[in-house]
Amino acid sequence: MPSKPTQLSFLLIVILGAISALTPFAIDMYLPAMPSIAKEFSVSAGDIQITLTAYMAGFALGQLLHGPLADSFGRRPVLLTGTLLFTLASILSALAPSIELLTWTRVAQGFAGAAAAVVIQAIVRDMFEKEEFARTMSFIVLVMTLAPLIAPLLGGYMAVWFGWRSIFWLIALIALLVIAAIVIKIPETLAVEKRQPFRVRSVLYNYRSIVKSADAMLLILTGALSFSGMFAFLTAGSFVYVELHGVPIEHVGYLFGLNVVSMMVMTVVNGRLVRLKGSQWMLSLGLSIQLVAGVLLLTGQLFDLGLWGVVIPIMLYTSSISTVGSNSMAILLSDYPSIAGTASSLAGTLRFGLGGVAAAIIAFLPATSSWPMVAVICSCAVLSIVCLLLRNKKQRAISA
Repeated sequence: MPSKPTQLSFLLIVILGAISALTPFAIDMYLPAMPSIAKEFSVSAGDIQITLTAYMAGFALGQLLHGPLADSFGRRPVLLTGTLLFTLASILSALAPSIELLTWTRVAQGFAGAAAAVVIQAIVRDMFEKEEFARTMSFIVLVMTLAPLIAPLLGGYMAVWFGWRSIFWLIALIALLVIAAIVIKIPETLAVEKRQPFRVRSVLYNYRSIVKSADAMLLILTGALSFSGMFAFLTAGSFVYVELHGVPIEHVGYLFGLNVVSMMVMTVVNGRLVRLKGSQWMLSLGLSIQLVAGVLLLTGQLFDLGLWGVVIPIMLYTSSISTVGSNSMAILLSDYPSIAGTASSLAGTLRFGLGGVAAAIIAFLPATSSWPMVAVICSCAVLSIVCLLLRNKKQRAISA
């Protein structure tokens, strides 16, 4: 019989946040070390950036499987299995003798890590309805954001002191601690009678029902495009800071940390306002902030405003990532409560899939200026708000 608490304790919020932090650790901790990895393997910046795209691809594909599995077999077993495989992939990444093998182990790491992202949202959806889901996810994201605050700082110093491989050993250790926390504290929240039989035809039918809904797809694309803009920065940010603006590798983490501080502030704002204003209003606010950030970033590049012409707009853009993500998911999952895992999977797949496309575009363009990163981020800011406007127009037409 599943345990279904009516509210989250502080400890459970911390644990769920730590589980959600596995992917930020796997991404952000090795970002400052990317130039060092390129030098060791004697490859280009683009070749190393592809390892990030590889993680994204594995993460996107993994969510397509983990969501239906969580709807069929329960949240806890899928979460445990995925985290264990994530640990093994992290160890293999630390031992990778070539860029080719590192790329493949990153695919495996992303595929396994996808379980945490899908299952955490499904667990919270099992316990809470729309606005409460958004509010609770905001607090979990607030805990989770400590990872990208700490990870680049820690990764930069570890790369200098112990070499880049030590980063993946530490990620594996963190994953083992998370497994212990899951075993001890994470309950099963999906009752047996509410589980969907795992049949390929049923899974495909559930995905089809979501894909056929223009309302759902526009909402998913809104969140995915917003997230892709951030991933454009994650792909190119360390090279822009280190190679183009001369920031020491061990100091890059401080600039990444500014983004996380701004995200934490906006996450607290979202947690306080979502009950009063609702998820739709907060989603619109987050996307508006990102559009302003895109304009400022473009202005900084056009007028050559230097390092801070990049840092400040990026802080503004990333501040709203959790606001856009939690509220778009709150609206989506409230429409599909019985297949929350599947809906979360599709949203996550498109989010990280489009993020991977953004990363790949930047990786294949010359890393001689900030323009590839700036162009992708600005495009994502515009397209995400266009998707929301189209959805809102469609809803007004239906209600008229």
